[in-house]
Amino acid sequence: MRRTLIAVLVGATLAYPPAVYFGLRHLPPQALAAALAAVIGLRLLLDRRGHWLPAGAVLLAFSLAAVLRGDAVTLRFYPVLVNLAMLALFAASLYRPPSLIERLARLREPDLPPEGVRYTRRVTQVWCLFFVFNGSVALYTALFTSLATWTLYNGLLAYLLMGTLFAVELLCRTHFRKRRSP
Repeated sequence: MRRTLIAVLVGATLAYPPAVYFGLRHLPPQALAAALAAVIGLRLLLDRRGHWLPAGAVLLAFSLAAVLRGDAVTLRFYPVLVNLAMLALFAASLYRPPSLIERLARLREPDLPPEGVRYTRRVTQVWCLFFVFNGSVALYTALFTSLATWTLYNGLLAYLLMGTLFAVELLCRTHFRKRRSP
């Protein structure tokens, strides 16, 4: 039940840009910000290990500020903050190893060889660059484009770029493993 609820909350978060786009046609910005605060608050309550606490607390504070401000522009900064939070998470793991990608890799391969550690560190760096790029574009769309353009980028194109990066990394990893196998 808990996992199902978390999956629903993650899905609601991913649907944020289209929800804002369509929601603003029928609801005041405060209602959308309050719904976002509720989703983030629930997610924080379900985080038993506290892994999501720092990022979740920042996002909850943002959503509460959006409720107080009551304007549609503030709602557009949420993807920027998500990218900043992901950048902070990935970058922090580079300064306090193991890197985030190495931790994930060790779930499948506990005895990761040194070249695997170097590879996962490089992948973590690539993801950091992605979050810098994606967050910059999200900021640009929040400040200088129409709501429709903001929604298109943050609700579709950013996810396609993320999926493409993941797929390319998967292909590289497969090639890396084949090359390393006897």
